[in-house]
Amino acid sequence: MSELLQQDMEVSVENIGGIDETTVALSPGVTVLTGRNATNRTSFLQALMAVLGSDNATLKGDADRGEVTLRTDDAAYSRTLVGSGDGVTFRGDPYLDDPEVADTFAFLLEANPARRAVVRNDDLRELIMRPVDTDAIEAEIRSLTREKQRIDEEIEELEAEFERLPELETQLADLEEAVESKRAELESERAELAAAEADVEEQREVKAELEETLEALNDARSELSETRRSIGVEREALEMLEADLAEHREELAAMPDAPMGEHAELEAEIGRLRTEASDIDSQINDLQSVIQFNRDMLEGDAPEVLSEFGDGPEGADAVTDQLVAPGTVTCWTCGSEVEEGEIERTLQVLRDVNEEKYSERTEIRDRIEELESRRKELERQQQERERLESRIAEAEAEVETREGTVTELQGRKAELLDEVESLEAAVESLQEEDYSEILDRHRAVNQLEFELSRVESELSETRSEIEAIEAIEDNRDDLAERREELASELADRRTQVDRIEADAVEQFNGHMDAILGILEYRNIERVWIERRERTVREGRSKTRKSTFDLHIVRSSDSGTVYEDTIDHLSESEREVVGLIFALAGYLVHDLNDEVPFMLLDSMEALDSARIAALVEYFERFVDTIVIALLPEDAAALDERYERVTDI
Repeated sequence: MSELLQQDMEVSVENIGGIDETTVALSPGVTVLTGRNATNRTSFLQALMAVLGSDNATLKGDADRGEVTLRTDDAAYSRTLVGSGDGVTFRGDPYLDDPEVADTFAFLLEANPARRAVVRNDDLRELIMRPVDTDAIEAEIRSLTREKQRIDEEIEELEAEFERLPELETQLADLEEAVESKRAELESERAELAAAEADVEEQREVKAELEETLEALNDARSELSETRRSIGVEREALEMLEADLAEHREELAAMPDAPMGEHAELEAEIGRLRTEASDIDSQINDLQSVIQFNRDMLEGDAPEVLSEFGDGPEGADAVTDQLVAPGTVTCWTCGSEVEEGEIERTLQVLRDVNEEKYSERTEIRDRIEELESRRKELERQQQERERLESRIAEAEAEVETREGTVTELQGRKAELLDEVESLEAAVESLQEEDYSEILDRHRAVNQLEFELSRVESELSETRSEIEAIEAIEDNRDDLAERREELASELADRRTQVDRIEADAVEQFNGHMDAILGILEYRNIERVWIERRERTVREGRSKTRKSTFDLHIVRSSDSGTVYEDTIDHLSESEREVVGLIFALAGYLVHDLNDEVPFMLLDSMEALDSARIAALVEYFERFVDTIVIALLPEDAAALDERYERVTDI
């Protein structure tokens, strides 16, 4: 919950809307701004919107700078409006960093898009889903999918290792048996050699030379065997590296090429669109100021202008009488007598232009979002390309290193082959007929020692492999657990948009049924949204998208139930539908945790009793409500609500 909702607040306003200067105290709960038209109630709501972060506020007509500050015991937030030739510039430190969701579903003034969407039959689903960053959700789904694929591959590799365990255990048993057999055979040969040596003690010198030569031969053979094994290991590593290198090169070749200069073009187009959006914002502010001023003049509620027509109250009253005379008014721009309806029509034209500007600004913002998404995709592709190029460079460097190692080992292998051949020749030269038996014994012992050493080495390697595979079991369990987490996250992300849409429909339909029962509209049976899937074409492909269809069910005096359209609802009924749609958006996007207020204005289409019932219903779901009402409407509200009568 916002920290503002737990504290009393003080709002100070200067030169905003029609306000010269004022300070208003607000508390959690419902606050009613009560007064006649042109008593700055709407201006105060706009000022409150501005300090919360909205740009939908205007400067006082005769001021070039305005300011609003919201203070609590713990914090202060302020916003400054500065007028210029291009419109109004907003500065300062507002409560919200991004006011878009609040502008749509919390600041429910007359031009609020959620209220107007029902009247204009706009795309309700698009409005509800606008705050949801679907591009970010899809990017996260892609990232989670890639990580899950990587973990699946790791688990598959580990499973392959575990599948080798039975074979390795069989191999281990065979090697242990072979070691025992070689040891027994070696002991037997050594015993026979010792017996033979006892008979030829005098041949020690020959024996010593032979043993030395045989030992050297054994060492050379052992090193030759190890060198061959090392060459095999290096070649296997080279094959794996070359396979990875080929895979990386294929991935790099398969990546789409970004058109030259597209990133710069996107930046330029985004900048141009933002400038255009800013220009439209300025036009909207100017139009709002003109509409507000003319409406105040038409209603006779612009004392600072009326005072120019005469001294004292009598002069102002006379001019007011003249301006609001039945049927005609004196135009405050040209001074001629015109039909009041003509001015009303002109104001309606201005309102229509204002609505068009709102729509144009929305289209531009949507286009900016599309371009931003494309720019992010280009940046992601560039990062992926750089990652692959880095991996290719690393793999190429390692291939080069291992190829050098193989070359060195092959050179050493050739040297050892020559050395073994030379030592074998030396042994042969020492074998004389008289000592052939003892020489054969020595050769047999050395050969058995070599074979035993080899088998023991294989046994040690096999044990190490088995221990390594058994040691990765925990890692396999961790990977499996992470895979389950990723699968759950993917399922959650893939259903996130569906859940928001379903929640929005459920919220609207539930609250609409409840409020219709409370407000007792005579012949409306039900107002509800149906969520449907339809196929749309995007470029060359087709995709499924959700739509929100608004249904109106009426009953005739005879009891016949039939479906109607929004166009046939009364102004009061349309306003209620729009407000409930805004409440649904407020609840779906959890605005009560972020925005300290729901603001309400322009409720004249509803009668006093229904306004009171609607406020009491909204109070169940919104912690702080500020509503502007005429005195007769405010009188119908619960006396426990705070009243502000002087702004």
